[in-house]
Amino acid sequence: MAVSRNTNQALAFASSQQPVPSQPQHRAALRGSAASPAAQVLEVKSEDNDASSFGPMALLGGSFLGLSASTVRRQGRKARGAGVVPLRVSTLDAPTAADAPAKPPGGEDDMMAGLAGGGFGGGGYTSSNVASRRVTPTEEQREGRQLVKVVYVVLESQYQASMTSAVRQINKNPGQICVECVGYLLEEIRDPNSLEELKNDLDDANVFVCSLIFVQELAEKLVEVVKPRRDNLDACLCFPSMPEVMKLNKLGSFDLTQIAGGPLGNFAQQVKDLRSKSLAKNKPASGGNFQDSLLKLVRTLPKVLKFLPGDQAKDARCFVLSLQHWLGGTPENLEAMVLRVAGGYCCQEGAIDTDAIMEPVVIPDMGIWHPLAPGIFDTMQDYKEWYDNVHCPMAGIPKNAPTIGVILQKSHIATKDDGHYVGMVQELERRGARVACTYTGGLDFSAPMTEFLAKSSGEGNVDAIVNLTGFSLVGGPASQDAKKAKEVLMRFNRPYLVSVPLVFQSFTEWQNSQLGLHPVQVALQVSLPEIDGAIEPLIFAGRDGTSGRSIPMQDRISALATRSLNWANLRKKPNADKKISICLFQFPPDKGNVGTAAYLDVFGSIFSVMEELKRQGYTIEDMPHSVEGLQKSILEDPDAGYSMSDLNVEYRMGVNEYESLCPFAMDLRENWGPPPGQLNTDGQDLLIYGKRFGNIFLGVQPTFGYEGDPMRLLFAKSASPHHGFAAFYTYLEFVFKADACLHFGTHGSLEFMPGKQVGMSGGCYPDRLISVLPNLYYYAANNPSEATIAKRRSYASTISYLTPPAENAGLYKGLQELAELVKSYQGLRENEQRGASIVNSIIATARQCNLDKDVDDLPTEEDDQKDATMEERDSVVGKVYRRLMEIEARALPMGLHRVGVPPTAEESVATLVNIAQLDRPDMGIKGLPRLLAASKGKDIEDVYKGNNNGRLEDVELIQQVTAAARAAVATLVKESTNSEGRVVEVNTFLQDLSSFIWGGSPWKKALESAGFPNVAENELKPLFEYLQACLGEIVRNNEVPSLIKALEGQFIEPGPGGDPIRNPDVLPTGKNMHALDPNSIPTKAAVDVAQVVVERLLESLKKEQGQLPESIAFTLWGTDNIKTYGESLAQVLALVGARPVPDSLGRVNKVELIPLEELGRPRIDVVCNCSGVFRDLFINQMNLLDRGIKAAAEADEPPEMNFVRKHALEQAAEMNISLRQAATRVFSNAAGSYSANVGLAIENGASVDEAQLQEQFLTRKGFALSSDAPGELTEASRLFKSALSKVDVTFQNLDSSEISLTDVSHYFDNDPTKVVSNIRKDGKKPAALIADTTTANAQVRSLSAQVRLDSRTKLLNPKFYEASLKAGYEGVREISKRMRFTFGWSTTADAVDNFVYEDANETYIADEEIKNKMLEKNPDALRDMVQTFLEANAKGYWDTDEKNLERLKEVYQECEDRIEGVDFVA
Repeated sequence: MAVSRNTNQALAFASSQQPVPSQPQHRAALRGSAASPAAQVLEVKSEDNDASSFGPMALLGGSFLGLSASTVRRQGRKARGAGVVPLRVSTLDAPTAADAPAKPPGGEDDMMAGLAGGGFGGGGYTSSNVASRRVTPTEEQREGRQLVKVVYVVLESQYQASMTSAVRQINKNPGQICVECVGYLLEEIRDPNSLEELKNDLDDANVFVCSLIFVQELAEKLVEVVKPRRDNLDACLCFPSMPEVMKLNKLGSFDLTQIAGGPLGNFAQQVKDLRSKSLAKNKPASGGNFQDSLLKLVRTLPKVLKFLPGDQAKDARCFVLSLQHWLGGTPENLEAMVLRVAGGYCCQEGAIDTDAIMEPVVIPDMGIWHPLAPGIFDTMQDYKEWYDNVHCPMAGIPKNAPTIGVILQKSHIATKDDGHYVGMVQELERRGARVACTYTGGLDFSAPMTEFLAKSSGEGNVDAIVNLTGFSLVGGPASQDAKKAKEVLMRFNRPYLVSVPLVFQSFTEWQNSQLGLHPVQVALQVSLPEIDGAIEPLIFAGRDGTSGRSIPMQDRISALATRSLNWANLRKKPNADKKISICLFQFPPDKGNVGTAAYLDVFGSIFSVMEELKRQGYTIEDMPHSVEGLQKSILEDPDAGYSMSDLNVEYRMGVNEYESLCPFAMDLRENWGPPPGQLNTDGQDLLIYGKRFGNIFLGVQPTFGYEGDPMRLLFAKSASPHHGFAAFYTYLEFVFKADACLHFGTHGSLEFMPGKQVGMSGGCYPDRLISVLPNLYYYAANNPSEATIAKRRSYASTISYLTPPAENAGLYKGLQELAELVKSYQGLRENEQRGASIVNSIIATARQCNLDKDVDDLPTEEDDQKDATMEERDSVVGKVYRRLMEIEARALPMGLHRVGVPPTAEESVATLVNIAQLDRPDMGIKGLPRLLAASKGKDIEDVYKGNNNGRLEDVELIQQVTAAARAAVATLVKESTNSEGRVVEVNTFLQDLSSFIWGGSPWKKALESAGFPNVAENELKPLFEYLQACLGEIVRNNEVPSLIKALEGQFIEPGPGGDPIRNPDVLPTGKNMHALDPNSIPTKAAVDVAQVVVERLLESLKKEQGQLPESIAFTLWGTDNIKTYGESLAQVLALVGARPVPDSLGRVNKVELIPLEELGRPRIDVVCNCSGVFRDLFINQMNLLDRGIKAAAEADEPPEMNFVRKHALEQAAEMNISLRQAATRVFSNAAGSYSANVGLAIENGASVDEAQLQEQFLTRKGFALSSDAPGELTEASRLFKSALSKVDVTFQNLDSSEISLTDVSHYFDNDPTKVVSNIRKDGKKPAALIADTTTANAQVRSLSAQVRLDSRTKLLNPKFYEASLKAGYEGVREISKRMRFTFGWSTTADAVDNFVYEDANETYIADEEIKNKMLEKNPDALRDMVQTFLEANAKGYWDTDEKNLERLKEVYQECEDRIEGVDFVA
C-alpha cells in the first residue's frame, strides 16, 4: 500500500472533527485568503474509512520507517499506477461567521478538543504523573519467569509510548523473563516526592537507562541518586548526556571514555579526541558536534566488534547496538534493546538467545519525510518526483505555490510520535503551500537543511524555513555552534522561524501558567535559537499528560502556518503591490510626544525609509517633500480644531465594524466597558490616527490607556488593551490589509500588553493584536533586553539602530573658569603667594559651582590657603580637578540618530577612544590607558586609585592619557577620511606606507607629540588594528538595507545587542538583535569586575558609616546584565559570600558558598528587586540567586557573621514561617506585568502622592521567586516589605553613559529608597548608592552625586541643549523628558539638589532666546516642562523665589495660547 493507513485515518478524523474556529481561523475567514480553495485532504479507499470510528489519538498516526531510497521510488511508481482514488476532497477552512460564529478566543479551549490533558499540580510546572509510565506484569505473566525491572529518565516524553508498548509485548509473549518498567521525565525529579520515588524504584532495579540529560542541576541530582546504586544495577545505559552522567555507564567491562589497551583502545582514544576538540581553546563543548561525531563513530563499530575477541568487544557491541535500538525508537527496537541487555547482564546465560534478537532497524540518519509519502526519501529529486506527480495533483496544490521548508527531530518520527508534525504539514498544505520536511538523528540540523533544502550555493530552495525541533540549528539541547549556524543561515537567506513543542509541561500546565513556557525550555529552545537568528517562538504542540504523546495545538499551528506563509509571500509579491504599515509611538499621550523613540530622529528616519522604499518600487503616493511636511501631515488634522489630541484621522471605524472584525472585542469590556469607550474616539467612532500614502500607512500607535489613571496604576497586574488599541491593529490587518508591519523605534506598548511571558497562547494580548502580520521593529542597539521582549511576545524581527555619536561633555561657564584656574595653579604651585591666591579662587569658584557637595573636605572661603602647606593645597586642587575631569570626560550622546545615516569620521572618534580604554585579555589586547601608564613606569590601577583619592600627580596623568588617546585615535580616523568628512573605507595601505616611510605609525607619532614617546609600536599594533576594524563597522550603513531585505523575505543577520564600547560585535547596526545564552552568565570576567565594585562599595560604606551594612536593596536590570555579561548577578553573589560555578559545558547553573575564613567579612543580606524584563530573560539566574541566598541563610554560622541568616531567623519568628521561606529575597512583578508604574505616574503628571506611589511599588513588585518551585512567581508583598524594612543601603548599577539615571524613567521607577525609609522601624533613610562602570575606572557614588553628575553633563550642558534644539520638535521633547526624569528622583529618593532646578530654570525658562526656540518648535513639550517645575515647587522639592514662579506661569500661558490659537511650526 502506497500510503500510511494510520496517517490517512488521522487526516480523515481531523477533517470530520473541526473545532469551533480559533482566532487565526476567524481572522483568516474574514480576510478571505487564509486557504486556497484548491487545498484538499486526501481520502483513501478503505473498508475502515468511516472517520467517526477513530478516536482522537488517530491524529497521532505515524509513518513507514526504514524504507530505502529505491523502495521509495518503487512504491512511488506503484502509487501513481494503482489508481488510488480520492472519493471526496474537502478543505479544513474555518466556517464563515454565518455558519458558526466565533466565540471570543482564549483560543485554548478548542486547541486540544477531545484530547487528554495532564494532571495539574497546583499551578506548578511538570506535575508528576509517573504512574502513567509504569508498566507492571500481571500475576499470570510473572508465573515461572524472572522479573527484570527497568527504570528510565529522559528529557522528552516521545519514548514513553514505545517503551510502554515494548514492555507490554515482552510480558505478553512467552519467554524466560517478564519486565517491570517505569519512566521519569527529567524535569520531574526536581520535585522531592518524585525524586524519592525514583530512589525507591532504583533500589530494586536491574537496568537504568537515560538520554539527553543536559540540565546541570538535574544532572547532578540524577548522579547523586544513581551513583550509590550503580554497583547494584546489572546494567546502566547512559546515552548522550552531560559528562558526569555518561560516567555512570555500566555494561560489563564497557566504559565509554576510559577503556585503555585491548581491541577498543583506539575507539576510546577517538572518543577522547572528539571531546577534547569540542573543548578546544577553553570554549564550552558543543554537545551537537560531540554527539553527531560520536554517533557516526559508534555506527561503524558493531560489525567490526563482532569479530573481535574479549569481553570488552562484546560489551561495547551491546552498548552500540542498544544505542542504535534507542535511536530507532520503535516499540520493536526498544523491545530488542531490553531483551538484549536483560539477556546479556540480568539473566542466566542462555535464558535469552541474544543472537536471535533483531538487529537495530532505523530510518536513515537524514532524509525527507512526509506523512502521506510511501517512505523516507534520500534525495530531493526523488521527493519532488513523488510530490509533484502524485501528491500535489491529488491535494490540489499548485506548482508555483510558496514552499515552506520544515526541520524535524528524527526521534519523533522514529517513535511515531509525529502527530504534531502531521498537523503542521496538513495545515500548511490546506492553505495551498508546498512543504518539504527534513530531519536528522544528530543535533546538527544544518546538515539536512543544506543537503535537501538548499541549492549548491547554499541559498535556500524554499521560501521560508520553520524549525519544529525548538533547538538551535547546530547543537541541540547541549550547547550550540552559533557561528556555524549563522554562516549556514546567511547563505540560505530565508526567514527562519523556530517553533517550540512543550517538553517540560503538559498542555494544561502551560495553559494555566502565567509565565508560559518552562524556564529551562526558554533557555534551551528560545534563547539559543535567537542567537542563530531565529524569529517567532510560537508554541505549536503540547504533551498529553497521560500518554506522553505530542499533541498538535490547532490554533497555534494555524497561526504558525499563516505567519510562515506571510513571510514566504513577501518573497513572491511584487514590491509595487506590498502594503506596509509603519507604526510610531506617543508616550506619554500628548501631541508633543508623537514619534517618541530612544535617541532616534523618528520623522527624519521615516522620511529616509520611505524615500528608499520608493526607490525600491513600493507604491507611495502624495509623499511630502520634506521631513517637516511629513511631520505636519501626522500632527495636524485639517478638519479639526487645534488641540492636544487632534492628530490626523486616517480612518473612522464604526462600533459595528469593529465588533465584527475584532475577534476579542467582547473580552475588553471587563476593563473598558462597551466600545467605543473614552480613548481614541470621538464618542461615536473609533479613530485611527495617522496618514496613508498609497501602499504605506504611517499610523500612531495608541498608548496603554491607563497612564493618567491613579487607580489603574495601582493594580498588581496589568489590564487588557483598550478598544482604541485593538481597533488600531484591527485596522492594519482587515481594513488596510498590511503585508508587514514596521514598528519604529524603542519602544511601543504592544510587546508589554498582558499575557504570558514567553510562549504566548491565543488568549495573550500581544499575540491577539499582532495576529499573523510579519512584524519588523527598529530597536536601539544598546537595549537588547527590551528588544528580546518584543521578539518573544510580539514576534518582532528586530533591526538594530545606532545611538547618536558621543562627544566628551566638556566644561562650560563656571566649570570652564575653574579648569583654567587649575591650569594656572599647575604652573604657579611653587609660588607661595600666587599659588595660595589661586587655590583660594579655586575654592570660591568650586562652591559657586556647587562642587562642594562632591569634593570631600573642601575648605571654606574663609580658610586662607596661604596658611596651608603645598601638599595640602595640592590635595585640594587634586580633588577639585578630579571632579572637573570626571565631568569633562563623560561621554555625551549628541542629538538624535537618523536611520541610514552613519556617523561622520569626526563623530566616530569619541566612540573609538572609549573602545580603546578597555583591556580585552581574551583577544590579547591591552587598553591604551594601560599602555600609556606603563610607558611612564606606572600601573594604571595605581593611577586610577590615586586619581580617585584626588592625588594631583595622578589626576594630571589621567588627563594627559585622555588627551593623548584622543589625539592618537583622531590620527587613525583621519587616515581614512575623505574630503566630505566621512569614512568610506578604512585605508590600511596608506597607514602601512606612512609607517614605512616615517619610521612609525601616525598614532605612534601622535602619542610622542602628546608626551608619551616610550610606547612600543609592537604593543600598539594589536590595539590599533582592532580599532581600525571597529571604525569600519561603526560607519557601515546596514540599517535601511536590512529592512529592505526583510521586506523581500530574506534573512536578517543576527548579532548581539548591548554597549558597542564593551562589545563592538554589536556593530554594524542593522542586525536582528539577540541577548545572550542566559546560562553563560556571569562570566569569569564579570565576576572579577564585580569583586572590585563590591570591595569599593563596602569600603565606601564602612568609611562613611563606620561599619558594614547588614542589608542592601539591589535592583537588577536585563540590559545591564546583557551588556556586562552578568556583573550585577555576580555582585549580588559576592555580597552574600557565594560564587557561581560553571558546569562541564561552561554553563553557569550552580553556586557555592565561600567559607567565612576565605571571605574575611560577614555575609551581607541582599534584597533583589528584578525588573520585569530581567525576570523574562534571566529567570534561571533568579533561581541561582535564590539558591545562593538560601544556602547562606541555612549555613550554620554566627548571626553576627551572617546577616542573611540573622534576618531570616528574625523574619521566620515574626511571620511564623520556615527559615527557608523567610530567606526569600528575589522579587519581581507578576508574570506578564512590567515596572512599578511609578515612572508612568510621574511621566504623565498623575496627581498621586508619595505614599500612594510607595504602596504601588510594594504591590506591583512584591512577587517572589523560589528555586524550590522554579518558574513560579507568588504574591509575597508582606515578605517583600519585611525584607525591605531591614535594608541599610539601596543600590543600582550604571553600565553605560548612553543610558544614565535621567535618560529614562526605569531607574527611579524601581528605586525603593523612600519606600525603605518609610517602612524601617527607626524611620532612617537608607544610603542610596550607584556603581558606575561606564569607564575602565569603576566608581561607587551616592545617588545624589550621580544625579548631579548627570545634570551637569547633560541637562545643564550647552552641548546637550544646543544639539537638542537643532533637532527641533523631537529635541525639545528630549529636553522636557530629561527634566521630568530628574524630577522623578525627587519623588522616589529626594536625590535632586535645589541648584539643579534653579540652574535648569535659569537655562531654559529665564533665557528668552532658548525659551522662544522651544516654544516655536514644540509648545506641548515646553508646557510639560513648565508643569514639572511648578510641581517640583508645590511638592517642596525646589525652593525658589516668587519671580521665578510668576515667570513660569506666564510661560505656561504662552504655551496654551500657542497650542490653542497658532499654527504649529515644525
